[in-house]
Amino acid sequence: MQVPAGKLVSFTMFILLVPSFVSSIDEDNNDNIKKVISHKLMFEITLHGFLLWASMGLLMPIGILAIRMSNGEECGRKLKILFYVHAVSQILSVLLATTGAIMSIKNFNNSFNNHHQRLGVALYGIIWLQALTGVLRPWRGCKGRTVWFFAHWLLGTTVCILGVISIYTGLGAYYDKTSKSTKLWTIAFTVEITVIVLIYLFQDKWVHIQNQGVPVRPSEEHGSIGNEKGEHY
Repeated sequence: MQVPAGKLVSFTMFILLVPSFVSSIDEDNNDNIKKVISHKLMFEITLHGFLLWASMGLLMPIGILAIRMSNGEECGRKLKILFYVHAVSQILSVLLATTGAIMSIKNFNNSFNNHHQRLGVALYGIIWLQALTGVLRPWRGCKGRTVWFFAHWLLGTTVCILGVISIYTGLGAYYDKTSKSTKLWTIAFTVEITVIVLIYLFQDKWVHIQNQGVPVRPSEEHGSIGNEKGEHY
């Protein structure tokens, strides 16, 4: 039986084109999978950054400002409110930071070849140590309260400084990973930190500023001048 030349040519072309067609389908599928993975990774990186900003860049400073406002506060009700604001904000900060750390361990390539990842490991450890000192707080007047207060203050200050640095290095790592500009986020965060620092520094002087417009009796004037001089030294 003789096969027509036209059918033989068509069959030969079909055999030759099938592998390239299948290969093209595989490449399209791989591209689609890569796009899905890329979008998923981008979402996880963004969520990780948001959690760490909410923890280190928002809740932690709020807790510090609250406890600083309690210094010299005589009203028992206000003192209790400020203490609970401090405690709740710090607990939420630790929980959000822990969630961000779990995301990093589970989803990211933790080769620790950049400053952000190495700093993050140290930060997570100090955060939990700080939380532990908060839980083990001795009563005021108890033996060891002074040592505890200094340790708690030192750890809290360290966490805040490292947290701010971590956010800046995280923005840099985000740019390196995605090539997307982070200039706007960097400026916004810098403005936020500047405002928080100004409020922190302004708190000690607020009562003193308010008293500048209050007239004093002659008998109190000498003591007032002495106090003002003492504030400079």
